[in-house]
Amino acid sequence: MKSPEQQPAAAPLRHPIFEFLARFRVCLAWLAMLVVFAVMAVAVYKLTNEVRYDEVVDALADTSWTSIGLAILFTALSFASLVYYDLNALDYIGRKLPPLPVAVTAFSAYAIGNTAGFGALSGGAIRFRAYSRLGLSPEDVARVIAFVTFAFGLGLLAVSAIAALITAPRLASIVGLDPSLLRVGAVVVLALLAGLLFLGRNGRTVQVMRIRLRLPDTLTSSRQFLITAFDIAASASVLYVLMPETNIGWPSFLAVFATAIGLGVLSHVPAGLGVFEAVIIGALGNAISVDALLGSLVLYRLIYYVLPLTIAIVMIVISEARELAKHPLASDISNVAARLSPPLLSTFSLLLGAMLIFSSVTPTPDSDLDILSNILPLPVVEGAHFLSSLLGLAMAIASRGLAQRLDGAWWVAFVSALTALVFSFLRAVALGEAAFLAVFIVAMLVNGRRFRRPASLFNQVLSLPWMMAIGVILAGATAILFFVYRDVDYSHQLWWQFELFSEAPRSLRALLGVTILSVAVATFSLLRPAFRHPAPLTEEDLQKAIAIVAGGSNSDANLVRMADKHVMFSDSGRTFIMYGIQGRSWISLGDPVGDPSETAEMIWRFVERAREAGGRAVLYQVSPALLSYCADAGLRAFKLGEMALVDLLAFDLKGGRLSGLRQALNKGRRDGMEFAIIEVADVAGAMTELKSVSDSWLAHHETREKGFSLGSFEEHYVASQPVAVLRKDGRIVAFATIFLTETRQEASVDLMRFAPDAPRGAMDFLFVSLLEHLKNAGYQTFNLGMAPLSGMSKRDVAPVWDRIGGTLFEHGERFYNFKGLRAFKSKFQPQWQPRYMAVAGGTGAVLALMDVTLLISGGVRGVVGK
Repeated sequence: MKSPEQQPAAAPLRHPIFEFLARFRVCLAWLAMLVVFAVMAVAVYKLTNEVRYDEVVDALADTSWTSIGLAILFTALSFASLVYYDLNALDYIGRKLPPLPVAVTAFSAYAIGNTAGFGALSGGAIRFRAYSRLGLSPEDVARVIAFVTFAFGLGLLAVSAIAALITAPRLASIVGLDPSLLRVGAVVVLALLAGLLFLGRNGRTVQVMRIRLRLPDTLTSSRQFLITAFDIAASASVLYVLMPETNIGWPSFLAVFATAIGLGVLSHVPAGLGVFEAVIIGALGNAISVDALLGSLVLYRLIYYVLPLTIAIVMIVISEARELAKHPLASDISNVAARLSPPLLSTFSLLLGAMLIFSSVTPTPDSDLDILSNILPLPVVEGAHFLSSLLGLAMAIASRGLAQRLDGAWWVAFVSALTALVFSFLRAVALGEAAFLAVFIVAMLVNGRRFRRPASLFNQVLSLPWMMAIGVILAGATAILFFVYRDVDYSHQLWWQFELFSEAPRSLRALLGVTILSVAVATFSLLRPAFRHPAPLTEEDLQKAIAIVAGGSNSDANLVRMADKHVMFSDSGRTFIMYGIQGRSWISLGDPVGDPSETAEMIWRFVERAREAGGRAVLYQVSPALLSYCADAGLRAFKLGEMALVDLLAFDLKGGRLSGLRQALNKGRRDGMEFAIIEVADVAGAMTELKSVSDSWLAHHETREKGFSLGSFEEHYVASQPVAVLRKDGRIVAFATIFLTETRQEASVDLMRFAPDAPRGAMDFLFVSLLEHLKNAGYQTFNLGMAPLSGMSKRDVAPVWDRIGGTLFEHGERFYNFKGLRAFKSKFQPQWQPRYMAVAGGTGAVLALMDVTLLISGGVRGVVGK
């Protein structure tokens, strides 16, 4: 009644190569990203073969403050337009939110997404954290993310095509292509986009294969195109004003810029690093001095990527000030800031770590070395330079823990930043570097209370995306090292050369130290401890959990009485989570039971415990109230179905609303059926009859006992709670085990079985009689259990998961009686509340649901054999 029981169809045979690719697709994707970055780094190195580091530094110094001011202005305009992406998306899905927290969320999401560019720190995670607190469901957040993603992609295509069409001759001379070929490609792209716009007029729905999609209406599409065009134009202008004077017109440059941005996004390299630069240099290197172009690209990265992230951090710091938080306009920002500060600080830590590593492989200005030579001995300068690179790696590694609010990660990042701040003056008078570190340190101090989750540093392991991100940083540092010292001939003596003005040996040693430490960390993560099963449930812990259930309001938590699950208690002993293990999945059942104030900590502890054991956390059948906590723990939520809750206070058979149930009750009485409650003390005496009904029900339905989210007919379990029975001619023909709590806030049932010869309508009679009994006993709510896959969104912009679930609900009767179960429960006019499955990290929801199904069914044999 409360969980899907599906029989998987036989899997078709596949070629071993395809099986290998399917099994390791995630690893291969991230490896491909690293390879793409390495190839682009080599390409940039070769394209800049005639450029020297000093020339780039001189070009940076020659950039006027007017150009920098204009670049900052265009950056502000670009980010202002990015905020309207989210506002337009919310309008498209028909949801209204306060504009101020939406602006803060969108700004922070793009500041992080532009800089990090990979899943663990993506803008989508930021939106989920913030918008779930503002009342959006996971489905609504997914629609917002899908809208802004597709809007940017289609807008980028349109802008590139229009720019290429207008500037085809000039653009062809830059990139070395035939102008007619560019025009044909641009016309084809614009024609396809125009066709899409025509199909979507007035919000029409189109169907691609079996997927129905409601396209934005003409007004929404036109508005979004203008927003995207303005955004791309403004961001292109940031780089354009930073470049030296050239005969390349702005329209031609816009086409090149849009292409570079698109390829950077498609590469999935964080921030398109290397890919964007390679395209720009390759396209414009013949028309602009490459050394000046490199200097402009460095400034562009600082202004358009680093500056917004720094502003977001400062904004979070200011929102923590009590004086500002008291202001009505700032209260909305303060509410969102609590959700955004960990991922913002995590991204900033990663960025500062990269900055420290990159600065360790670049020369210190001679003027700074002259100052240091008169103050500090050589060993101090050498030591500060070498240790700064290791501190940078420590900050990059700690950024993962900051995203998860770990106290240990806070200390590592804070101490590393504080030490690096001191070293920035010992190895070079690096005022800019010191300023960024100072902002980070202040932000860490004012947000320290956000990082209270205890975790052992030695039990933390880096996931593949994080290791690939560090790999990109190391590859970038290596490319910078070869570029800076391309005129220095390598010799073994460089490693042992210690002189104040000998920069190459110092950079080599720093890079080697970072590489060795990175390899050690990666090896530790890959060779993490083998999977460990927790200790089995003891009788003492079982009685302790039962006592917590009795004093709570979650009647379904009585499933702990089956004693087939593990139980994890809070430190206070007032709250617990019950869970099972299938494969590598640690699957909790329902919300944490007990003290609501400990819910957030229990979810985090469960996720962390699964990680420590080498498993993945799955929260099964959780309520909407837990979604924001799941987002904080890095979990992604998927809708499972809806729970049916009957308001017993309003339950009344009089009137026409429940006339069908009243007729079923009267018919049962005329047929001689009798309802009764067998109390706990008397259940053992009726156990033989109950078992006979159960066995006949199992045989008739050709099924077997289930587990985990359902009870099974175990005598100790059946005898632990009252049983509602239905008798005909003095013989029990149907029964249901009842879940009760002492608070009388909720009641529910678990096992519901009837004999094959039970009168027609027996279960309707049993349930109506039970609901009237519970109402008279003072219970407030009756939980009819979950209808799997029901209530899935039917909107045309619904997530793929919802569309798959909706299809199974409509056409999956061969596997499970989805519609029949929903129809039976609908007779009682319940209130339907959504239930979700939250999955950790990049684990696929389908894989997690397969593990849940196996756990419920008792393994593969249970699934195949019903």
